[in-house]
Amino acid sequence: MRFNFSPMSTFNIKPVSTSHDSIVKFEANQFITQHISYEFENIEEAKISPLAQQLFHLPFVKQVFIAQNFVAINKYDIVEWKDVQDEVASEIEAYLNSGAPVIEVNENEVKKVPATVYAESTPNPGVLKFVANKKLVLQSVEFKNIDEAQSAPLVKELFKFPFVKEVFLDDNYISITKFDYIEWDDITLEIREFVRVYLEEAKPILDENFAKEQSTSDNKEATTIDTASLDETSQLIIGIIDEYVKPAVASDGGNIQFISYEADTQKVEVLLQGACSGCPSSTITLKNGIENMLKEMLPGKVSLVEAING
Repeated sequence: MRFNFSPMSTFNIKPVSTSHDSIVKFEANQFITQHISYEFENIEEAKISPLAQQLFHLPFVKQVFIAQNFVAINKYDIVEWKDVQDEVASEIEAYLNSGAPVIEVNENEVKKVPATVYAESTPNPGVLKFVANKKLVLQSVEFKNIDEAQSAPLVKELFKFPFVKEVFLDDNYISITKFDYIEWDDITLEIREFVRVYLEEAKPILDENFAKEQSTSDNKEATTIDTASLDETSQLIIGIIDEYVKPAVASDGGNIQFISYEADTQKVEVLLQGACSGCPSSTITLKNGIENMLKEMLPGKVSLVEAING
């Protein structure tokens, strides 16, 4: 079995420092492996990974760790990372973009990946958050129905449960909106076990067509905003939302995304997704929390915040 997932778009690699001076993570903008991590102490151990073998040919590489969306390297002290990390990032990037395999193993050698999933309540009584011990996606995405989930195998399977109304994915959790005719007590264990087994079998979350469909969509909610092209106030608003609002919203199983800013009316438009969409308390949070925060931190720039429910 060759784990050389066809890139949904061009791989981009970014060096990221860690708490250990000798270790740098090289983060990718898409998954490298599917819910499986590998650690190699030397080139002999790395015989199942052509990528790791190539990295061990660098004289300063001591250990290689390949995870879902990054490669971490522990180096010997003969060089400083500041002198070589950009070159290493370029080498990893070129390798991944070549389509060469990351991992090569016999199918019989593939072991189930231990997975745990627990359910967590949200402020929205119609939404429950299912948290996994693995990263599921690299960016948030929401599905309103099974037709939207054709390139999302896990979500497509979830919609086959008659009580699943909407599905939202972000980082390591799934927020599921149910229909009102059924209670969470009757279905929570069933969903949790289904997701756990699905992840344990290392089945795909999104397939290679997903990014292509997103990039060609004219849906406003699916648009990725180019922050560099925005005015200064819009960039400041995005920074405040990302730093102060998103973490709290994510902990409640939802997401908030900047849509637009109108300088003449001082109106900010945001998209609410996941547990935040349709939540009874979201309007209060929007007015008493986000709107007041933006008014205080950007005096004279913001007068109103309006939300679109995803």
